[in-house]
Amino acid sequence: MKRLLRLAAVIAAGLLAGGCAMGGATGEKTVLGNQSLEDGDYSAAAVHFQQAVTDGEEPVLANRGLGMAYMGLGQYGDAADAFKEAISEAEEDGKMPETMRDLQMYLASAYYRQGDYEASADICTDLLSEEDGASSDAYFLRGASLLKQNLEEEAQKDFDEAAKLSPTDYSLFLNVYECYDEVNLSGAGYVYLQKALDIRGDTVEDDYHRGRIYYYLGEYEKAQAELTAPVEQKHEESMYLMGQVYLALGDNTHAKNIYDQIRTEYGDSARCCNGLAMCGMAEENYDQALEWIAQGLSMQGNEGKQELYFNEMVCYERKLDFETAKQKAQEYVQNYPSDEEGQKELKFLQSR
Repeated sequence: MKRLLRLAAVIAAGLLAGGCAMGGATGEKTVLGNQSLEDGDYSAAAVHFQQAVTDGEEPVLANRGLGMAYMGLGQYGDAADAFKEAISEAEEDGKMPETMRDLQMYLASAYYRQGDYEASADICTDLLSEEDGASSDAYFLRGASLLKQNLEEEAQKDFDEAAKLSPTDYSLFLNVYECYDEVNLSGAGYVYLQKALDIRGDTVEDDYHRGRIYYYLGEYEKAQAELTAPVEQKHEESMYLMGQVYLALGDNTHAKNIYDQIRTEYGDSARCCNGLAMCGMAEENYDQALEWIAQGLSMQGNEGKQELYFNEMVCYERKLDFETAKQKAQEYVQNYPSDEEGQKELKFLQSR
């Protein structure tokens, strides 16, 4: 599963992360909602933020958080409504311009995920026309919206502007490529991957990001070469990615070794259990994989558990236990409605 990049994650998580600029929450329900967002428990977050809104607790922060929770649940229309309410409250309270810009970006991202690309682009245009309003996020999101409308030339101009503002942001270039790939124009997007590879940094982080690019391109030997040094330095993200590289190369022994090293260095985690489960799946040892999945799911918190739930569904499917697989798929789609891969799996299983 190469699901390293998703435009949904860029918009629903990356852009929304700027919300901390609005100041820390103090209301009880708002604080609980923020904690649930960090844990990836969007249903609980929505309940907390809705109660915060009902109680009149920090209206801007509560409505913003509610919008984030709805984004995570794939309820983009509701998210847009919450962000619009947050904007209205911010205007009434006379919030600072940067607060308004953040909220407008949240709303634009919700429109994008809702498929209203024109509305998303219009908001970005308004933001970019403001004094000091230029940002790589706004150019990127407008470019993505324009590309969805088949306005390739205009989209490229925006992507290039985003690149000028963030010339060393590997993730930006990867995400631009993803935009082109989604509309079957990966050839045009490849230029941006090359721009990322042309960033001549020599830090551990640079090595890791170049490894990400090569992994994404399916050039696993090159990814392995880039990741060797950071793995030797116990760079956690590089170690996880190297595990995926080994799996892609069919080297399950070294993949298991790297996940064991992660457990020794950083302790047990749901994410590490998922890596070991994938090793079991690669060897068609689905019972062993399910044991690792169960161990990961038994851990506290929600971090790293989405992949475990997805792979649990796949394990039962490959065991030809289609009834259980379908039940797991239904639960998965209910918990992660914005994941298109989960929707595809459920549709396939319903046809069995």
